[in-house]
Amino acid sequence: MPWWLPVPAALGGLFVVVPVLAMVGRVDWGSFVALVTLPASRSALGLSLGTAAATTGIAFVLGYPLAVLFARSTSRWTGAARAVVLLPLVLPPVVGGLALLAAFGRLGPVGAFLDEHGLRIAFTTTAVVIAQTFVSMPFLVSSVEGALRVGGDRYERVAATLGAGPTRTFLTVTTPRVLPGIVSGLVLCFARALGEFGATLTFAGSLQGVTRTLPLEIYLQREIDPDTAVALSLVLVVVAVVVIGVSSVRRRSVLA
Repeated sequence: MPWWLPVPAALGGLFVVVPVLAMVGRVDWGSFVALVTLPASRSALGLSLGTAAATTGIAFVLGYPLAVLFARSTSRWTGAARAVVLLPLVLPPVVGGLALLAAFGRLGPVGAFLDEHGLRIAFTTTAVVIAQTFVSMPFLVSSVEGALRVGGDRYERVAATLGAGPTRTFLTVTTPRVLPGIVSGLVLCFARALGEFGATLTFAGSLQGVTRTLPLEIYLQREIDPDTAVALSLVLVVVAVVVIGVSSVRRRSVLA
């Protein structure tokens, strides 16, 4: 390792750590518990955790097959399809929310059809899950596709020559081999869903107990009660650190 490498590495670490520590220093510890246990705070945290968990499950069901197709397909259209699926990675969340509203709102092609059948999506909890899935699923797809490409398909070919069918090979060879990538992708997906703000606000609105997730509650409290906003921000940071820490331990155990 080059002797100079720790210098920019330390600066990079400080760039992330210093703002977080500065926020921790602003917490009113005397009233911290009271602030984070307010009914609105508990409602927002519960809604965020529930929708993020649902989002992660949906993203896995839809995103894992996409990642496999992108990694194994040789079609010339694969690159274009990948660019579209990964677009939310670089798209401003507010723009993503407007796109979802255009599709699933009452005047959108999907929303109008559902509205005719008595189903309304925009400005509901379902809209929160859809918005979170839209912005977080690309993290899962990218992580799993990278793991598949690095691992190659040699073992799948061997399994096929031994008589294993495509489904059996997919379940018993492909999936176990990329399990660390799946775990990393799920963690990134959950963390991104937990912190989603722009698309949720635009597509789902901010209705307490229905669509007001923790980031939206923090934004609201920032204007009327900065102490509560800082306290809830710390809760969000702690939850994210715990999720990432637990996943790191599990990933090391899988690799071991």
